[in-house]
Parts: sequence; C-alpha cells; structure tokens
Amino acid sequence: MTIPLALPPWKKLGKKLESTCRKALFDFKMLENTPKVAIALSGGKDSLTLLFLLKAIVGHGFPHVDLAAIHVSGTFSCGASLQEKYLSEICDKLEIPLITRTSSQELETLECYSCSRMRRKLIFEAAKEIGAVTIAFGHHRDDNAQTLLLNLLQKGEFAGMLPILDMVDFGITIIRPLIYAQEKEIVQFAKEYGFAKITCRCPVGQNSMRKKVDEILSELEEFFPYARLNISRSALIYGSDKARKKEKYDKTPTNCSK
Repeated sequence: MTIPLALPPWKKLGKKLESTCRKALFDFKMLENTPKVAIALSGGKDSLTLLFLLKAIVGHGFPHVDLAAIHVSGTFSCGASLQEKYLSEICDKLEIPLITRTSSQELETLECYSCSRMRRKLIFEAAKEIGAVTIAFGHHRDDNAQTLLLNLLQKGEFAGMLPILDMVDFGITIIRPLIYAQEKEIVQFAKEYGFAKITCRCPVGQNSMRKKVDEILSELEEFFPYARLNISRSALIYGSDKARKKEKYDKTPTNCSK
C-alpha cells in the first residue's frame, strides 16, 4: 500500500490551506513560547491535514517546534477503522514520533460524552509524558459553526470553539490551527493527496446532535450561502472573547476530538 504524504511544493489548494493555517497561528499566537506541540491524530482528513501543514510550517516563518502525534485507538474510538501501521508509516516518513493509547469504550456503555472525555484524558496524559503541554486539534471553521449553533440551541450560550484555550485544571493548552479552514477544502485536499479515508465507525456518532446541526446548516445555506462562514466568524468575534485567557475545562463538552 502506498503511504500518502502531502508536502510542499503545494498545488493551489495546498497553498490556500497553508495560508489559512499560518494566519490562525499568527492571529492567535498559537506557537508563542511553545517548544513542543502534540497533534491529536485520529487519522481522519482533518487531523492528517493538520499534521502535514504543521510539518511544512514550523521552522519556516515561525519558530521551530518539536512535533509529536498522539493516536487513540480502540474498537469504538475515532479512527477505529485505521490500522496503526498506516499512521505509523506516515509519521515515520515525516520524522514525527507517534504515541498510541487505547480507549476501553464498549458498545454497551457507548455515548459521546464519556467517549470524548476518555479520549481527551488519554491524549492529555500522553502529551505530558513526552513533555508537550500544547496540543493541536484539527477542528475547522465548520466545526466552529456547528459548536456555536449547538451551544445556542442546547444551552442558550453564544459560544463557539476557542482558537486557543488554556486548560488550567490539566496544565494543557489546546490550539486549533485549522479554525479558518473550510471543511470542503480539507476534503478536496485529502482527495488530492490520497488520504481521504472514512475513519469513524461509531454507531452513536453517526446519529449525533452534531450531525443534525450540520444538516440544519446545509439547509440554511440553500437560502443563505454564507451561513457557515458568518456563523463561524461571529463565533470568533463575539463568542470567543476569552481566547487568550485561562479557562477551566468545560464539564459538558459538545464537540468531539479530531
């Protein structure tokens, strides 16, 4: 099997995605005083795109930082349909160490909240073990729009995803370098470089509230073509005022790891 790699020199779309990633890193000072970054690597299009872009960017216009990847495996974890060897060979070619942890989620007790909490805990612990207190997640612009709408409808809160978030209780900082990137462009990028695999086999995730909100956004776009863009933009302007402040861990997360 050919191992897919996405590396410069980019085609047109790759240049655009690198530019949006660089803008997020610059706007929110994501790599400031950060000697090592761990990438939460499910193996899906988002996390692999993030892996390839950060590999191309660090040390080029930004300070060099050491990169590592953390993958959570398990029967019902995101990326469960991937073989660890697939991700290991990609990381080996990029010269990025890969750390793997295993989720113990079982079908009988499977639900998004506990699964997300367990994955985050495993990722945080693995990152600390290798001396990385900054973790990059592959959440993009569309995830931000979904999150704002979910929080607004479920909790009456106007809150999107924070581009940079200090998890005080865990001593970890989360960054989201793809926060400006469109999902459809990430999908096309993954197809161009041959890593557009379907990784999520979770029977719960296929019928989640996030899926339903995404369908609502698609319906809105039939009447308002810039709905996702404007909702995500408003989340960054009005719903993310605490982006550079220290925050405690949200006890009721509505988003999943990438």
